[in-house]
Amino acid sequence: MKVYFIRHGETPGNLEHRYVGRTDEGLLDASKEALSERKVRFGEPVDRIYVSPMKRCLQTAAILFPGLPQVVIEDLRECDFGDFEYRNYAELSGNLDYQAFIDSFGQSGFPGGEDLKSFQERCVKGFLQALSDHQGREGWQERSLAFVVHGGTVMTLFDRFSKPHRSFYEWQLGNGEGLCATLDREGDGLSFTGCGPF
Repeated sequence: MKVYFIRHGETPGNLEHRYVGRTDEGLLDASKEALSERKVRFGEPVDRIYVSPMKRCLQTAAILFPGLPQVVIEDLRECDFGDFEYRNYAELSGNLDYQAFIDSFGQSGFPGGEDLKSFQERCVKGFLQALSDHQGREGWQERSLAFVVHGGTVMTLFDRFSKPHRSFYEWQLGNGEGLCATLDREGDGLSFTGCGPF
């Protein structure tokens, strides 16, 4: 089964290189136009679209997949950046907590927000919830799935399931970009093979 993952289009906070987690802002008009101009063509029919509950993902999915049902999965939302929320590097420069975060390569977590491990566990839980929902539908094996989510969510899932494995930061996507993979079952486990951009 093919799975497609798309990072939402660009928001004002993305344009200013801010940590946009729980801030529920919509897409820039220019991003809406860009997404409309380059709607993605898929190799197989997409059955359902699973989305983060954030406005930027809902809007992106509606542009790329007009008329297809969206299923909101709460656990697919972006990381809670805590005290760093909606701030950028320039605003955080000199902040000791931020320097500790940088020095730990992001492992220390966000003060007042989520740590990386908790965020990743939540994203995997949300993905497995979507698979469970899909597998309950008739003819599910012949259909592909699309996920319109956040950069951190995509990075987490490919870090967890990619085979051969590539680590979290190797799966970064720009706004509106996507990755596809074949979802394989190995005993009780799952893996993404044939991973690449589309």
